[in-house]
Amino acid sequence: MDQQVSKTKKHTFDFFKRAARESQEQDAAEARRRTMGVYSGVLASFLLGWAPILGKMAYHAGVASLTLASIRTVVAALFLFVAYLLFWRKLLAVRIPDLLNCFLVGMINGVGSIFYYSALERLDASRASLLSALYAVWVVIFLAASGQPVTRLTLGRLTASLVGAFLVTSPWVTTNSSDFLGIMLMAASAAINGWYMVMGQWVLADVPARSATLYILTGMALTVSIARVASGVPLEPIALPGWTAIVALGLTTALSRMAMFFSMERLGGVQTVILGFMEMAVSLALAMILLGDRLTWIQWLGAVLLVGGGFFARRDLEQGAAPPQSFNPMDV
Repeated sequence: MDQQVSKTKKHTFDFFKRAARESQEQDAAEARRRTMGVYSGVLASFLLGWAPILGKMAYHAGVASLTLASIRTVVAALFLFVAYLLFWRKLLAVRIPDLLNCFLVGMINGVGSIFYYSALERLDASRASLLSALYAVWVVIFLAASGQPVTRLTLGRLTASLVGAFLVTSPWVTTNSSDFLGIMLMAASAAINGWYMVMGQWVLADVPARSATLYILTGMALTVSIARVASGVPLEPIALPGWTAIVALGLTTALSRMAMFFSMERLGGVQTVILGFMEMAVSLALAMILLGDRLTWIQWLGAVLLVGGGFFARRDLEQGAAPPQSFNPMDV
């Protein structure tokens, strides 16, 4: 009898020991998963931070904005297709509905990229980078529209971001009408990209991040290429410095998209957007070092309000910010 009781206790002890060990292993695996998501988000931010710099370099070499937007996306999509055929062939297979969803998100991002590079052609890289950060404010707005509660404090922080954007643009000292057009185009790009970020998280509910990246970029390439052909403007001669900037921009686009969706898959959209603030810091630093950009003290104040307001507004929605995975606005 005592032996049976002893065996029972031993089995019970072993059971709880195994359960504790499995729980620790699961916690460690989840921690590694989130750590990789953070690293991916940081890498995406660094690579994306080069976008306005390389774009300006291409413009200085005589490349038109629509040409830059189309060729760099085609380069990015082709690079990914080659990489997938060599290393991740299994990820090429996705369901037709998922493929169409990815193309739709890519089309949205493609329109946003056309606005972005048209705005960048008219603005200096530092202001363009700061104004593009408004996309993160739109992420909060779209998440709120999907049912996330928004407090007065959140609204106050969003207001601070908008005031910051106004100070960054400093319209009272702007005399060039092209600057105003650039500001409006960048605001439109931010709104479109904010929607794209939210849509991307919903698509990732069913599609592996790397598969989604490939087909979203393909959708972008198709959209901007059609827009370039539809413009009816002959392709301008592109010198070697222009091609170098375009190819470099295409490669950083491909790698940053992979890293961004890899991060979204592990952290969720809001956390990834928070990490994305590093993109702006990289862009500002590079614009000042490589392009000689400078901001006035009022514009620096606006940058603090824009970045700080958007950051804390998203922190308000960080807990439970993602909509249920069963909800996909593209199914409505």
